[in-house]
Amino acid sequence: MANLHDIERRINSVESTKQITRTMQMVAAAKIRHSMERVEHATPYRNAMYELLSNLSLLGETNAKLTKPHDEIKNTLLIVVTSDRGLAGGFNSSVLRRADKIMKECKAEGKNVTVAACGKKAIAYFKYRNADTVLAFRDLSADPRVEESDTLTDYCIEKYTAGELDEVFVLYNHSKNAAEQQLIEEVLLPINLASFRPEGAVFNYGAITETDQDDADIQGSFEYEPGEVEVLDQLLPEYMAGYLFYVLIDSAAAEQAARRNAMKNATDNANDMIETLNRVYNRVRQGAITTELNEIVGGAEALED
Repeated sequence: MANLHDIERRINSVESTKQITRTMQMVAAAKIRHSMERVEHATPYRNAMYELLSNLSLLGETNAKLTKPHDEIKNTLLIVVTSDRGLAGGFNSSVLRRADKIMKECKAEGKNVTVAACGKKAIAYFKYRNADTVLAFRDLSADPRVEESDTLTDYCIEKYTAGELDEVFVLYNHSKNAAEQQLIEEVLLPINLASFRPEGAVFNYGAITETDQDDADIQGSFEYEPGEVEVLDQLLPEYMAGYLFYVLIDSAAAEQAARRNAMKNATDNANDMIETLNRVYNRVRQGAITTELNEIVGGAEALED
């Protein structure tokens, strides 16, 4: 059994670790508020864009270039959003495992897979596996910039319209609340307008106001200026840029929440370990005192004899 000095040194070491994890927990808790505020401020624009696209989705098929699937699916892009730092539990590993699985499935189908990595963890992961990384963003996971989403949008649109990309997937962690994160996998390109359509819709003054299961196929009338394709070709890139920026700030909020939870668990584990070590320390100390008393009593009895 370890002596008192070793146990005391280990208690001090765990105490130091506990102070670090406790501090990181409080820092992450403070950053969550800022991250959630950014998400809340971006939500009205996101909802308005979704409502507009849900109205347009009732028109059926369109000739807009970003909505037309390619005849053959040969080139796939994965946009993988992770964090720059660790100590966030399974935040990064869940996204990277899913990305790795998708890459294997695509390669088994004969597709060429490229990656746009957001965050140092994703960059290091795909570099180690010699994946073809076409875009890489670092030092922005905790505080995303609009320029990052604009760069991703421009690249995707340029390559898709040129026929060099056939589909684009987005993988990230969605912040359901301050305590739970959800892995999200969505298809960014081609844009499926039917996915925005609510289940049954009635129109009032040109907009969807409520659902009606009995009249799910009611059509409204729209007039495009200068034309349907021109309007959608202008609108859909704006939707993509807004969507990707929302993904980045949503992932940033999820990162801070995951780190706070991980550091809270680490702090709780440190408290349990300190409690256990204190019990062991007291037991060893009591044993040492008992041994010394026995030696004193034995020595006194020997002198009397």
